[in-house]
Amino acid sequence: MEEFTLRQRLRYAFDNTLSRGTPALIAWLAIVSVVFIAIGAVLLVITGSAPQGENGAHLSFPELMWHNLMRTLDAGTMGGDAGSAVYLLIMLCVTLGGVFIVGTLIGLISNGVGNQIDELRKGRSVVAERGHIVILGWNAQIFAIVKELILGNENRKRNRIVIMADRDKVGMEDEIRERIDDLKTTRVVCRRGSPIDLGDLKIVNFNAARAFVVLSPEEADADSEVIKAILAITNHPQRRAEKFHIVAEIHDRKNLEPARLVGRDEAQLIDTGDVIARVVAQTCRQTGLSTVYTELLDYGGDEIYFKEDPALTGLSFSDALAAFTDSSLIGVKTRDGVVQLNPPMTQAFAAGDAAIVIAKDLESVQVKKSSPRIDAALLAERAAANGAPERTLLLGWNARAPIIIRELDNYAAAGSTLMVVAEGDGISESIEELRASLGRYSVEYRAADTTDRATLESISPESFEHIIVLCYTERLPVQKADAKTLVTLLHLRDIEMKSGANRYSIVTEMLDVRNRELAEITQADDFIVSEKLTSLLMAQVTENKDLNAVFADIFDADGSEIYLKPAGDYVALGKSMSYWHVVDSARRRGHVAIGYRLAAKSNDAAHGYGVTVNPVKDTSVTFATEDRVIVIAED
Repeated sequence: MEEFTLRQRLRYAFDNTLSRGTPALIAWLAIVSVVFIAIGAVLLVITGSAPQGENGAHLSFPELMWHNLMRTLDAGTMGGDAGSAVYLLIMLCVTLGGVFIVGTLIGLISNGVGNQIDELRKGRSVVAERGHIVILGWNAQIFAIVKELILGNENRKRNRIVIMADRDKVGMEDEIRERIDDLKTTRVVCRRGSPIDLGDLKIVNFNAARAFVVLSPEEADADSEVIKAILAITNHPQRRAEKFHIVAEIHDRKNLEPARLVGRDEAQLIDTGDVIARVVAQTCRQTGLSTVYTELLDYGGDEIYFKEDPALTGLSFSDALAAFTDSSLIGVKTRDGVVQLNPPMTQAFAAGDAAIVIAKDLESVQVKKSSPRIDAALLAERAAANGAPERTLLLGWNARAPIIIRELDNYAAAGSTLMVVAEGDGISESIEELRASLGRYSVEYRAADTTDRATLESISPESFEHIIVLCYTERLPVQKADAKTLVTLLHLRDIEMKSGANRYSIVTEMLDVRNRELAEITQADDFIVSEKLTSLLMAQVTENKDLNAVFADIFDADGSEIYLKPAGDYVALGKSMSYWHVVDSARRRGHVAIGYRLAAKSNDAAHGYGVTVNPVKDTSVTFATEDRVIVIAED
């Protein structure tokens, strides 16, 4: 075993103290300063050259220490010195030493302050907040999520959003400022750290957070990182006793079950691929539906709330529809937590049940028993016609395409046909697997470039009722994928115009919300912006976890969904009436009316593309042939 000398041990101890940072360096400098000043005082005493005080006696040793300290800190005091040569020489040495000491002290302080600022910029300090929302991870969705959380908490005086990702803190803050102009009452705090690191979770004060949003990283096998982040929160050795509220996105359905096992009842999981696929499938058959979904999901207009009121107890669902004049009743959440959209009209509210309503805000939801005047002559008696076989064209391909096709099969009439035109590996095999599971659609596949004009003309798009344009999400970067979609849309509309055919509906998937404004010149009927739609959904569920069950029911083919049905199926056309007539006519059919779409304003973005959700019941409206009533119904 090697033996260390005393000198080596002292050197090691000295190095250890220096490694403790600026405070240790200043402490060593203070020790050196005291020793240096003391040596100067001792020399003055030994040589007998100590100056005299006001009483004529030589200064004492403590007074000499103070005298030398002042010269050390202020070199200019030497200019008026008088005395022996020895005294002047000693004072010169003290002054020169002081210049060195003060200069070193200033350098250490400056360097220490700079280091501290650098540490703060690293974003590693602990967040001293309570009741805040924590966002773990970073991807393109974060800006839409933060915007919605800001709007949703506008009435909170002290709303805090803490973002932690393995990115530069200052860079994150700069991007937030560039993309979000007004934070209103919200303060956004950024920290650098890993969402799966147990120690880093302490930085965001995770035990005091009221909700978590876990974003998937922009990398392969992103779901595994999300699952590990959920596991880090729920199984942290220092976690709180109360349950957490975690909202996380999962891209691959096969990862849902492992995520549920990890998150248990503390995690609300958003299957992003499945949600987008279901919305595309429903929207392609109903022009304007994407606008309805956006209206319900964002905080810019009307949203879904839960209202428990003793006045509802004993009322049937049918009678309760007339008890909300400024909001739209759509369902019931039982006291056991079961969500029911459009329940049987005879079902009565029990004590503890909550009404599920669409309203501007929770404060505006008031239960007022009323008896609206309904003119039976303004109600339509005919029912909607049975659906006929449809022809649908699917242009482009990504991982959501098989789910979209299966969803379309749930809604279409028997004998419907679907043509897929796309290019890429494995598409033919995927379609072959799908054919065996489809009951109403027959599928044809053609491998071709969807941006090629000759290809599009050869398949006669005017012969299809519905067209879906998907992005090549897995094959191309975001901007190139959206550019390919835009070119396809331009060709489709030009072919339609030159052929003189009836206008077919086009539903388009966009990846970047900023490209929607460019794409609107193509006059596509609906744009499904994947990033924005899932961001809005996550923000809603973050504020109220029960909304996850509501939207899961809405997007699911089973049970009740949102439909845009011809207005003539419910009320008389061309006659002015109150919106109460629409509500009452829908009630008689076992449907719940939540709004309408006026075809005359379908291209007017300022008026929501003609869509009005949750109109005031006394509003007067006149419907034309192409107008639609928005209802929640089973078919």
